[in-house]
Amino acid sequence: MIPPADLSRFLSNTLEETNFSFLGERYKGKVRDVYFPNDEQRVLVATDRQSAFDTLWCTIPLKGQVLTQLSSWWFSQVKDIMPIHMIAMPDPNVVVAKNLQMLKIEIVVRGYLTGSTGTSAWVNYEKGVRNFCGNLLPEGMVKNQKFAAPIITPTTKSEEDELIDPKGIIDRGFATAKQWEEISDRAFALFRRGQEIAASRGLILVDTKYEMGFDSAGILTVGDEVHTPDSSRYWRASSYEERFAKAEEPESLDKEFFRLWLRGQGFDYGKPKPIITDDVRVMLAGKYIDLYERMTGQTFTLPDNANVTQRIEHNLRTYFTA
Repeated sequence: MIPPADLSRFLSNTLEETNFSFLGERYKGKVRDVYFPNDEQRVLVATDRQSAFDTLWCTIPLKGQVLTQLSSWWFSQVKDIMPIHMIAMPDPNVVVAKNLQMLKIEIVVRGYLTGSTGTSAWVNYEKGVRNFCGNLLPEGMVKNQKFAAPIITPTTKSEEDELIDPKGIIDRGFATAKQWEEISDRAFALFRRGQEIAASRGLILVDTKYEMGFDSAGILTVGDEVHTPDSSRYWRASSYEERFAKAEEPESLDKEFFRLWLRGQGFDYGKPKPIITDDVRVMLAGKYIDLYERMTGQTFTLPDNANVTQRIEHNLRTYFTA
């Protein structure tokens, strides 16, 4: 575990955004800046931006590096299940990937009844929803309870994510019935692998989001990121049963901690935003790094204090001219 004092040194050296015009057009996502240097490739630069509830709040020290290195590790763990988009990692914050024709949906797989956002299973269940994206949920469940079997609850990609069921996906032309059969089958397979590996590390992979697309040969490929703390929810397995029995929140190692902290500060849409203190930023950085080390079994290496933007630009120019 890296001491908070060591992480505090990076509070003033975070990566908020990039502008590498030599890579061509830039698309700015919630966390990643995506470039399209040619027709075959895209470059994903993970910044340190922290979002929650569709709002950008602050930057988290070293977050982009953790996300990139952890996602790269996970891609190596699942590439036997389905093709991956990753080609190379020329910098700790950068993935060079295949340029996919991305699906217009996010494939969310859930193993537990939980969550705090408008599209989450628990928030909808608490409102009385029992047919959740085509999944019939039983009465009498409580928050953070395990489902009998994992379920898929897709959402559309729009300014406001919209829950959708398989029939809606097919009717709206987001995928054919045959494509959806393959998409859902691979999503469940990825989730099973993720849960198996997480369990071997003393963790529970609670739920996750996958983004998939088709490569130039029409082959379904997983893209974006896999099983990171931004796309997934993780709980400590050792304390889950005891906390669940007491109706307490599980110990989380993902950005749900931040969502719950915001709720605890009284955050709600339309209300003034809480101030994100440096202590909270450092604490969240520690959680991201803790998850990386627990999952991979590797020690996270702190970078030197050199300008991160200059480092990334140097490494990308070297990669594309080599």
